[in-house]
Amino acid sequence: MFGLTTDFVYPAAALLCAIIGAVYDVRSRRVPNLLTLPAIVFGLLLHLALGGWRQLGSALAAGLICGFIFLLLNIAGGMGGGDVKLITAVGCIAGLPRTGYLLILTALAGGVMALGLVLYRGRVKETVSNIGALAAHHRHEGLAPHPELNIANNQTLRLPYALAIAVGCALMFFVLTVQR
Repeated sequence: MFGLTTDFVYPAAALLCAIIGAVYDVRSRRVPNLLTLPAIVFGLLLHLALGGWRQLGSALAAGLICGFIFLLLNIAGGMGGGDVKLITAVGCIAGLPRTGYLLILTALAGGVMALGLVLYRGRVKETVSNIGALAAHHRHEGLAPHPELNIANNQTLRLPYALAIAVGCALMFFVLTVQR
């Protein structure tokens, strides 16, 4: 049985937030501010209550790191703003010591899901070509979104990335709590 230590509470609360965000994203292709903004505040207050001011600073740093990385992807046209806010909230709740696990496992989950989507839709050749076009575009244009290959284009393949965040969070929870 799990004890209610911070090593369990932080990843469990982060996972709950990510699952709720994923359900919204899969159903409506949106992650509502009504979830993410209170979740950011909740994460910060949770860390303050359980660990004091130092933990509050740590949770804030975790949220900023996660949010900044996803914000770069958003600016480049590859991710929606709801996903940025969700990973920020999940990072604030999970805390700084778990940020590396969260980001790496979320990226791996997103990559596997994207590969599955490409294979399912039979768009491997087109996707490989698009990756080359995106690399060339961003090499010359920096973070500016590609004029055609971005989330605003309804013809591009889209993955409800909150689902990848939830899977990454579940893997983090498993690795950090169940494996112990």
